[in-house]
Amino acid sequence: MSDVVENTFLTDVQTLRARAKQAIEKGALTPAYQGNVKTAIDLLQTVVATELVCVLRYTMHSIAVAGINSESVASEFATHAKEERAHMLWAANRIDQLGGVPDLSPEGLATRSATEYGNGGNLIEMVRQNLVAERLVIEHYRELIRYFADHDPTTRIMLEKILAEEEEHATDMHDLLVAHEGRPFLS
Repeated sequence: MSDVVENTFLTDVQTLRARAKQAIEKGALTPAYQGNVKTAIDLLQTVVATELVCVLRYTMHSIAVAGINSESVASEFATHAKEERAHMLWAANRIDQLGGVPDLSPEGLATRSATEYGNGGNLIEMVRQNLVAERLVIEHYRELIRYFADHDPTTRIMLEKILAEEEEHATDMHDLLVAHEGRPFLS
């Protein structure tokens, strides 16, 4: 009797080597990919657009915010803009890995995005706009994570990382509202 336990879920190395040599033009996309590539790319295009709109909104808010506490809030908005840009780049790179081309065109950007750009306003209005946007993307990304599940773990894990940062952003915006309005909204 052999001391080696047979792992029927693993493909033998010779088969893996042969598969790796086939269709190399597909890059990282191998036969083991279980998702729908076109759908994945389409969904990730919405993530790219959403994150771009968030970059633009946070950047505009970081410049336009005024008031006694505007410097610290402007800094927070600028930090969030930088993090949203990183999210956009992660999604754009994932589209590239799947064989697509990320759509960074400004034409139609607002219609491709899950969030809205916003319209400025006073400090409290800006914070509220950002909190609403963060809450929206949190729900949207949770749905996308459920969709990708185990069919595309790389995309799911990337979205989980983005989701964690979006939840931090929502908490930051909530904390700013509490600081500037003096009452907590969360129980």
